[in-house]
Amino acid sequence: KLNQWNNVVRWEFKNPQPFLRTREFLWQEGHTAWATEKEASEEVYQILDLYTRVYTDLLAIPVIKGRKTEKEKFAGADWTTTIEGYIAASGRGIQAATSHHLGQNFSKMFDITFENPQAKSKQYVYQNSWGITTRTIGVMTMIHGDNKGLVLPPRIAKYQVVIVPCGITASLSKEDEDALIQTCKDVEGKLKKAGIRVYGDYRDNYRPGWKFNHWEMKGVPIRVEFGPNDKSRSQLTVVLRHTGNKSTISIDNCETKL
Repeated sequence: KLNQWNNVVRWEFKNPQPFLRTREFLWQEGHTAWATEKEASEEVYQILDLYTRVYTDLLAIPVIKGRKTEKEKFAGADWTTTIEGYIAASGRGIQAATSHHLGQNFSKMFDITFENPQAKSKQYVYQNSWGITTRTIGVMTMIHGDNKGLVLPPRIAKYQVVIVPCGITASLSKEDEDALIQTCKDVEGKLKKAGIRVYGDYRDNYRPGWKFNHWEMKGVPIRVEFGPNDKSRSQLTVVLRHTGNKSTISIDNCETKL
């Protein structure tokens, strides 16, 4: 078995598109050799299931998995399996990852054999190859993104929650401002302790509205707003990036609610 990560450069096509069909891209590629066709065939579907989980479990993208037609299969393969995504904006499908059963086509071509102890002779191996690329980033961006920017699934977001203090004006006393910021930091600590990736944006040279736009563009899944009214009610205002829905939760059990 060989698993590798490397860059690929292609010159044979025109009109490249960032992350979807690029001149150069990073991919993960695997090559395996097996004694029997049954073992090789089983692995093809195991890898296809693995790639499917990358899209469904990590990227929150529904995909269709299946077998390509004879005309669409990888050149030199006995058969090819694929997972396909759907881009609603264009109404078109997109190949998300592939897993190929190469059979003995290449092993016969390059004389790749092994000694079979049962048959007491050399036999050609059965080969597979499979791969996934940085196209995953493009598919995720096109499916989840909107006119405000990225929309990142929680499992891959660098920050799952961003905390933005609000309502800090000239009329707010220094003591109240310090208490508000400290409560934000206490909430941040609770979330971190619960294993949530959180960032507190305490910059004082930007207004809350600017910060809202900034973190929406970056696709952070949840924004927590906390101002004087929230503090008086011991609550947090929570905004979901993918829907824009706004609600309030208690500070006491915020780590379980979020």
